[in-house]
Amino acid sequence: MTEKKYDAIIIGTGIIGNSIAYEMALKGYKTLSVDKLSGSGFGSTSGSCAVIRLYYSSAEGVALAREGYYYWLDWPRYINAVDPDGLAYYRNTGAMVFKSSVNNNLVNVMASLDELGIGYLDLSPEQMKPYLPPNADLHSFYPQKLMDDPEFGAPTCDSINGAVFVPECGYVNDPKLSTHNVEMAARKVGGDFLFNAQVTDILKKDGRAAGIVLKDGQTIHAPVVINVAGPHSYLINRMAGVEDQMKIKTRALRVEVAHVPSPEGVDWEKNGIITSDSDTGVYTRPETGNHFLIGSEEPECDPLDYVNPDDYNLEFTNQARTQAMREAMRVPDLPIPNQSQGVVDLYDVSDDWYPIYDKSSLPGFYLAIGTSGNQYKNAPVVGAFMSELVEYCEQGNDHDVTPYQYKMKYLKRTLDIGFFSRNREINKESSFSVIG
Repeated sequence: MTEKKYDAIIIGTGIIGNSIAYEMALKGYKTLSVDKLSGSGFGSTSGSCAVIRLYYSSAEGVALAREGYYYWLDWPRYINAVDPDGLAYYRNTGAMVFKSSVNNNLVNVMASLDELGIGYLDLSPEQMKPYLPPNADLHSFYPQKLMDDPEFGAPTCDSINGAVFVPECGYVNDPKLSTHNVEMAARKVGGDFLFNAQVTDILKKDGRAAGIVLKDGQTIHAPVVINVAGPHSYLINRMAGVEDQMKIKTRALRVEVAHVPSPEGVDWEKNGIITSDSDTGVYTRPETGNHFLIGSEEPECDPLDYVNPDDYNLEFTNQARTQAMREAMRVPDLPIPNQSQGVVDLYDVSDDWYPIYDKSSLPGFYLAIGTSGNQYKNAPVVGAFMSELVEYCEQGNDHDVTPYQYKMKYLKRTLDIGFFSRNREINKESSFSVIG
């Protein structure tokens, strides 16, 4: 049996795990990133819509997204490494967020954008039309319904209430490639990676984390272990014996994303924008091949499919088609294929859909979990503050009593990392959806 030693082991090589590994390696930690799959970003990150958006209902959410936005703009210099596969890039499209009763007509969102000095347009329904495909239908269809409802697709009000357009939003062209970019950056500064390596236990010694055990029997020692295992995070927490000491827990949620061709004569890939339409319950962005990518905003009528992350249905159900049909209410010329196309994948979702960035009840064992759906954009910032949180705690500070205050690099603001505590009360202000 081989024994190896590191300063820190990061479980998971998605975009957030690799960002943490990179930032820790930059600080001089000898890091090892392990993943049960065969490469970086092969898990839930590969299915990410990679949307970079600034609209949140809290100033903390906007600030974190704004800080992350600057990393994506500065991506080649941030990575500072050659990737033979090329570099991912950010594409700015702007984002239109529809007003509705679901989001309080964006009153809180606009207040948070104002606080951060982020520009936006407050649009009437008539002013929205130039941003949308021809013949866009601006009736209200709320509340959302399932397709077997006889009222599905029928307008319920003559008009929606308008929208907010945020120009500084877009998406990263290839989330898996971006994750490989960060792996190359981490390797350049001394980070090691081990793939096809399934963690089966967390080692403990003298009341703290001491490393990991792999399925092949290999033990790898480190005084710091960080759980960034995405949809498998709750299983890793159980191995560490920390789940029962957490107020907020995580689960794996099965999700479907539809890819639908653009209407004839519309080049949505080139000219399209991101939309967040809580009136119909879907979000969209332009997709390669001149498609609409259509995801769900988890309206109340839709069942949430929590699953075993190692055993779930990989085939499309009616959910993808329902999302496509909801977008077709807004874009009547949208051609819906008979055979669903797109992505079936998993989210790692916390009880209130806010992430957990924290220590745990086991000293030396840290958490960056519950991140799926809306935290891709924040990965570089999370890497930076998680590396500092680890240092803060390992120096003897009690983050539960005196939460770490992170000084942002670009915004020159301080972010209270205690906001993301595993022991917080459920955030009742949450949308309890991918919107966060």
